[in-house]
Amino acid sequence: MKTELFDYDLPASFIAQQPAEPRDSSRLLVLHRADGRIEHCTFRDIGAYLRAGDLVVANNSRVIPARLYGHKTTGGGVEIFLLRPVDDAGQQWFCLVRGRKLVEGVTILVEKPNDNTQSPNLSVSQSLNLSPPQSPNHPITATIQSVHPTGTRTVHFSTPIAPYLDELGEVPLPPYITSYTGDRERYQTIYSRPEGSAAAPTAGLHFTPELLVGLRKQGCFFDTVTLHVGLDTFKPVESEEIEQHVIHTEWAELSSATAKRINDITLAGGRVVAVGTTSARTLEWAATGAQGMDPYATDACPWQRVAAFAGDVNLFIRPGYRFRAIDALLTNFHLPRSSLLMLVSAFIGQAHPDDNDAGRRILLESYAIAKRVGYRFFSFGDAMLII
Repeated sequence: MKTELFDYDLPASFIAQQPAEPRDSSRLLVLHRADGRIEHCTFRDIGAYLRAGDLVVANNSRVIPARLYGHKTTGGGVEIFLLRPVDDAGQQWFCLVRGRKLVEGVTILVEKPNDNTQSPNLSVSQSLNLSPPQSPNHPITATIQSVHPTGTRTVHFSTPIAPYLDELGEVPLPPYITSYTGDRERYQTIYSRPEGSAAAPTAGLHFTPELLVGLRKQGCFFDTVTLHVGLDTFKPVESEEIEQHVIHTEWAELSSATAKRINDITLAGGRVVAVGTTSARTLEWAATGAQGMDPYATDACPWQRVAAFAGDVNLFIRPGYRFRAIDALLTNFHLPRSSLLMLVSAFIGQAHPDDNDAGRRILLESYAIAKRVGYRFFSFGDAMLII
């Protein structure tokens, strides 16, 4: 399929700059994928579309303060955006780096922690299994080791950087959010735990503790997986045809206890509701690639037991993919030409096996309706439940 088919026009006025308050007061567009029927409600009413015995599965990854600032030792300001660690020591990271002439061998001086600041926060270090830091009295430097064709760089820090991120780093917001001045904790889900994401799994931002308690009271279950979100998740697909696109790789984990619960729920007739595209990719990988299966095998069974795993996920879900693990999808409104838009199209399209373009067409028609009635788009925007 041509990538241009997944393009659509979105004036900047539709991009949410502030999140809804409280979280569950955002709007919810409910799409019945079999017939394209649409309903409009408030997110806190999501329980009306879930049943006792359903399992809601969310991504519990937490965003790290991934944006650092510094200067080259030869002069000139530099911005370093941490993507993911390369080594267990936490000194080598894949990064996006902004500045002039940032070639191999260039050394950057990162701002030194003040002696009067509080002790380094070790939560990031512990969650990533990193070694203790060197003395904070030493200047922290970052040296560019290699430049990759994608524009990313491998950067070596003079000390494990994770323990100093709360002092030196900023929790990054997407570049299309330009006027938010509130608490950065609002860009975290209420159930976020292990730190490692460069961007939030935003479909989960709408949940409140009270809403989760209410869903449990009506007989729904809630569980989590972990997928550390990378920035490439949100990049537009640049190849002319989507099949030519090389999907990014992200680290994910599905525990054996959660895998068992998913399989038991499915066998009992309950639905698995994925909160966000990152949860969907994790669960679908657990049903395919994690077990050595070809995700696009045409002779695959319509449902496959998921298996526990921990490791890299590079599953590109696009129209034609057959979902095996999830039955419903909760998601936000996505950027044009993004792989996320293609994943959602594929999920809708599975209900129309005789029409290869139905998923894309129904999704973009839904987006047009959402714009017409004033839904807010992207990370701080409203939500969409596809059942």
